[in-house]
Formats: sequence, C-alpha cells, structure tokens
Amino acid sequence: MTNQIHDKIILDLDSLLDRERTAILSGALDSLAGIMSEKSSLIDSLALIAPSADELDRVRVKAHRNQDLIESAMDGIRAVTQRLATMRRLRASMDTYDSSGQRRKITGIRSGNVEKRA
Repeated sequence: MTNQIHDKIILDLDSLLDRERTAILSGALDSLAGIMSEKSSLIDSLALIAPSADELDRVRVKAHRNQDLIESAMDGIRAVTQRLATMRRLRASMDTYDSSGQRRKITGIRSGNVEKRA
C-alpha cells in the first residue's frame, strides 16, 4: 500500500477514536453502533498496512481509554437500573421493623407525590 493510503487509515482511525470518546462523554451512546461498525472496518484495513509500533501504540492508548469510558458508562447505567428497581419495589411495599425488632412489610404505598411543607 502507498504511504498516502497508510497515513489516511491511521488518521481516520485516530479521528474515529476521538469521535467515539466525544460520543461517550456527551452521553450519545446511541451513536456508538455506527462508530463501532466503522471502527471494525478501519481495524481490518489496519491489519493490511503493517503500521509502525508508534502508530499502533497511539491507537492502542486511545482504544483502551475509550474502553475504560464505555465500562464506566455501563457501570453507571447498571447503578441507575438497580436504583430504579429498588424505587419500584419500595413503591409497592416497604420493609420496616417494629418495636420488638420483628420485620414488618407495609404494602399498598401507591402515591408518587411528595408533599413539601415549610
């Protein structure tokens, strides 16, 4: 492959990894599917051009950085999902303890309104 094509693949992948990072940080997780498809194609092309160790290292660092961001975003989504499930469960019933230390379930809490008093 010519140096021009070689340089274009490296620059395109570098730019794509920056776009991926921006999408993750801005919360545009729905755009990651398209980015992933494009990234897969560029990585396939990367295998054909025999990049230098420096080029591979630069791409690797950005890819690992993005992977860490994706994992953090997924951790946040899981935490929110668990919190919402807990809130739904508490809306249907709530466990508490009576004066003798026995566990009691209070059922039928339906109101989604919170009253604020001054």
